[in-house]
Amino acid sequence: MAPDDNRYLELATPKGETIKVLKRVHPRARRLRLTVTSSGARLSYPEGTHPAQVFAFLRKHVNWLERKLDELQLDSAGPPPVKPGAPTLIPLRGETIRLMWRDGAFPAIAHEDDKLILTVPSSTAPRALSMARALLRSFLETQIRRDISRLMARYTGELGAAPVGVRVRPLKSLWGSLDTRDRMTLDLALALAPPAALKYVVIHELCHLKIRNHSPRYWALVSQYYPEWKEQRTWLREKGHALKAELSRLIGR
Repeated sequence: MAPDDNRYLELATPKGETIKVLKRVHPRARRLRLTVTSSGARLSYPEGTHPAQVFAFLRKHVNWLERKLDELQLDSAGPPPVKPGAPTLIPLRGETIRLMWRDGAFPAIAHEDDKLILTVPSSTAPRALSMARALLRSFLETQIRRDISRLMARYTGELGAAPVGVRVRPLKSLWGSLDTRDRMTLDLALALAPPAALKYVVIHELCHLKIRNHSPRYWALVSQYYPEWKEQRTWLREKGHALKAELSRLIGR
């Protein structure tokens, strides 16, 4: 196992394959944490953690990591399709959770610990997938709007400006936009991303309320509110396609 451009670690598996793990020091982390989504493997750890401790932690969890990546079928074909009744792993706010199915009297969705449980009546079998997608979309919109509200409450006050409204919907290529009437639009796929990525996009668009271009003065303003914005922009550029594909398989397009 060796470092790769200071951002990745390469982990050799018992099968002789190599797994690249994105590493990141988290200022509020109390322990090492390994997560897996369709975007790949990510390791966060407290500042000051010795490299030998990081390597040992990964070696200890190599079998788990390999199994999770196999379950997600991270290959060129993209994530596996959602099938009624078939459990699958999905990302939610940057964490890996299991999507489960349950029969019940009424359609419902519930987030319980590390599981997202879809209740779909067996009597609606022909419409099970469309019903599940509607439930998932509603759930993701509710979750991301809570996060957006928290960010807005903090940064609009500091910035001294606010959008006239916020829309959340799937976007083909952009992560966010601000129209001439100061209405913000954000990609629903950000509900699947780590909160830090959503934070970057929100601050990015909020700063356009003050400066409508991407001049050095604009980026200086972004840096004022989020000094680590470059890391999140890079993450979205590298993982964005997989994230949008993940949203598409969950809610359809």
